[in-house]
This record gives sequence, structure tokens and C-alpha cells, in this order.
Amino acid sequence: MKKKYILVLFSLFLMLGSIEISGQEDGSTMKIEEPDALKITPIEHATTVLEWNDITIYIDPVGGKKAFENQKLPDLILITDIHGDHFSLETLEALDTKKAKIMVPQAVADKIPVEFTPQIDVLNNGDSKERFGITVEAIPMYNLREEALKFHTKGRGNGYVLNMGGQRVYFSGDTEDIPEMRALQNIDKAFVCMNLPYTMTEENAADAVLEFQPKEVYPYHYRGRPNVSDVTKFKTIVNKQNANIKVVQLDWYPNDDF
Repeated sequence: MKKKYILVLFSLFLMLGSIEISGQEDGSTMKIEEPDALKITPIEHATTVLEWNDITIYIDPVGGKKAFENQKLPDLILITDIHGDHFSLETLEALDTKKAKIMVPQAVADKIPVEFTPQIDVLNNGDSKERFGITVEAIPMYNLREEALKFHTKGRGNGYVLNMGGQRVYFSGDTEDIPEMRALQNIDKAFVCMNLPYTMTEENAADAVLEFQPKEVYPYHYRGRPNVSDVTKFKTIVNKQNANIKVVQLDWYPNDDF
């Protein structure tokens, strides 16, 4: 009986995965045991690397080859928009992407050379595509403020929801607190932008998060012009009204002293 009990415990241990989050501001790595292991590595601003079930995903890869020198080669690449902090053809051409599928909106596909065509999946707002056991949903991202409409027009770029096993992970891309964001459901991890004049304020971002209520929210893309958004303020607003939403702050600007 004792041997059977030990065997059951060992089997449960093998079934558990973990989430590792690199680049916390205190230099530590947070590790939480859970199924469907997900490792999140912030590179800079909007650029992120995810690892899940031996699949490596690059979100908005910019910064040249050097920015990814310690990362695994990508299996899947998601690009949200045509702007230089999200799409860098120079980076795409410098990286070894031979085995990768590249999901982009049409506006980005139009800027990528023909040799990449076999790798590209064009997703427009509302489309979805499954690759490597991950179903990716293209979510609208755009501006609402009159003075900001020129930055991100509706239909040009994509936010993304990645369905990975039992998890739904949302990347906002460049957006304001649009109805499509507020209508999201069952989001486990949400990466939400907040920087003026291009996207939205901390207050608007917090208000949207409080409406769609992800389990965890990761403020990212928070450097604006000329100011840097106050992530602590964002966290305070969110947790004052909903203490159950975990706000996780990673170091998205390792080369800057904020």
C-alpha cells in the first residue's frame, strides 16, 4: 500500500508543469507549479519570448539578432503591427526562422519579402489559426481618441489571444480600451499596453482590465513620449477594485533606468 501511495505521488509530480518568469525587477525568477508549463521572457517594450511544451514563440521580434542570442530558435512568430517597435524586417532577416510559422496582419505581410511567403499565415481581425497545438485568435487593436486615430486605424493591426492547453494568453499590441478588449473572456494572462500618445493611459488600461478580469495582468509597452507610464499607479487602481487580479511587473526596459 505504501509503495502504491508513493507511486501515485510521483506520477502527480511528473504531471505538473511550471511557469517561470524571467526578468523581474529584483533580478529574481518566479516559478509557480502548474500544468501546461509556460516560460515568459521579456526582451524589451513589446518584444516577448514564450516557451510552452517545447514550442518557442516570439512576439513582435525587434532589436536585431543580438536581442535573441540567449533564446531558442522560434517555432512561431506573431507580429501585431507595421510600426518599428513591433515589426523589424531587419530582425526577421537576421534571425534563423527557417522552421518558424509567422502570423501577421495583411498590412505586415505586404512589407515582408516574397521568400518568406511559405512561412506566413495572414490573420485579419476575427480570424484564428492553429499551429503547433496553439490556436491563435486575432483581436482588433486600434485607437479611439480623435487625436490618436492616425496612429492605429481599426483593422490594420492585431492583438492576439493564444490558446495553449488550458491557458488563454492575451497580447494587446497597440490599442486603447476598445470594446473588443473589454469583451474578452476567460483570459489567464493579459499583456496590456499603456503609453501616451500612442495607446492609452494607466486609468484607461486599468478600467478595461477590471471589465474583462484576467487572472493575471502584465503591464508592458509602457514607454511613451516623453514620459514613462506609472505601472505602480496602474496596479493600485486595479487592485483597489479587484484584489484577485494579480498584477505582475517585469523589467521590459533592461537598458533604461526608470
